[in-house]
Amino acid sequence: MEFRRTHYTSQVTQEMDGQTVKLAGWVHEIRDLGGIMFLILRDREGMAQLTMFKKTIDPQVLETAKSLSRESVILVEGSVKLEAKAPGGYELVPARIDLLNPAQSPLPMDTTGKVNAELDTRLDNRFMDVRRPRVNAVFQIRHHTLSAVRNFLEQEGFLEINTPKVVATATEGGTALFPITYFDTEAFLNQSPQLFKQIMMSGGMDRVFEIGPIFRAEEHDTTRHLNEATSIDIEASFLDHEDVMQLLENLIVHVYESVAKNCANSLKTIGKELDIPKAPFKRLTYDEAIELNNEHSKELLEWGDDLSTNAEKVIGKVMGEHYFIKDWPTEIKPYYTQPYEDNPELTKAFDMMHPRMELSSGAQRIHDHDLLRQRIQDQGLNPDGFDFYLKAFKYGIPPHSGWGLGAERLVMTMLDIDNIRDVVLFPRDRKRVSP
Repeated sequence: MEFRRTHYTSQVTQEMDGQTVKLAGWVHEIRDLGGIMFLILRDREGMAQLTMFKKTIDPQVLETAKSLSRESVILVEGSVKLEAKAPGGYELVPARIDLLNPAQSPLPMDTTGKVNAELDTRLDNRFMDVRRPRVNAVFQIRHHTLSAVRNFLEQEGFLEINTPKVVATATEGGTALFPITYFDTEAFLNQSPQLFKQIMMSGGMDRVFEIGPIFRAEEHDTTRHLNEATSIDIEASFLDHEDVMQLLENLIVHVYESVAKNCANSLKTIGKELDIPKAPFKRLTYDEAIELNNEHSKELLEWGDDLSTNAEKVIGKVMGEHYFIKDWPTEIKPYYTQPYEDNPELTKAFDMMHPRMELSSGAQRIHDHDLLRQRIQDQGLNPDGFDFYLKAFKYGIPPHSGWGLGAERLVMTMLDIDNIRDVVLFPRDRKRVSP
């Protein structure tokens, strides 16, 4: 059976008027208007209209078209005819339609967008949901987002690494861990590549990044939390926290510009016009953020409090654009963040915020072995459990800084999407582990 296409629907141009092409995809819609029949073929890149005048079309082609069910997979060979009113500006006059695989009826959900489906129905039938043009567009944009991230970091001299996701020690302490049975011992799914990317600074790799899964066993049930997420992490030697903040804001601008350039059709499909942020982003100190919240919110915060979801929204509404909160209290940031030498109550840590939520956390790291060991102990953790990590700090590790950026949050805020599950193919939260 022949099933090779010659073009995607988006690759057919005006210059191809009269040429013969082969398109392959799904039957999106069928409209029989008596003397004329229209069939809309959908592939990954868009749609094409097949036009069949019943008096002139090959009877076998017409019979095949009439027998098709929606979402069946077909191969169509036909001639291109310019038609401004058709999807893509052309229609195809088919000389042949091959049914490659029929779809059963009824469908588990509608793919045209005419009938809405609940989120659970969509996720239970994700294979069908992704056929919807709007959903497909979101994941095309996600692909280009991560591609832009890689391109930017490679241009900045970063090497991509892959770190273990099965670990013996909690990255940041606490109880937000998924324990697993690893042969005869207990292990955990990793919360972050933090310890390993720092070890690579001791290894002399200088600048590294990773795009990979992280796991947090927190019982959140919100529109912006997942138990398995994708984190974009960097670590860089001989850079301080201000340096990596600048890298981060430039990365965000680059991603927006790249998506605007490379995803015009996908953005049009979801009805989104990107407002590209401008660097440098505004910077608030932690003290200023607390004051701003207390000026505009009934929920008052004291020095040393972490920012609540409500506080993030209040401050974000005032700021109205991407911004940083820096100079956090040492005691509410992880043990590996570097305190200021002249004011150890504050740490060289920052969060990068979108008006809706936090997108990234980072800091200059402690590179002194003894101070790092003491900070681990101060946070109620046993330094002996971190021997593999601390060992790398004994034999010459440079000053270094880094951050982690949530890929899903980046995409959902960029596209004004309300629920983080809409930017993940197969979300994992406390209620869903299948499909």
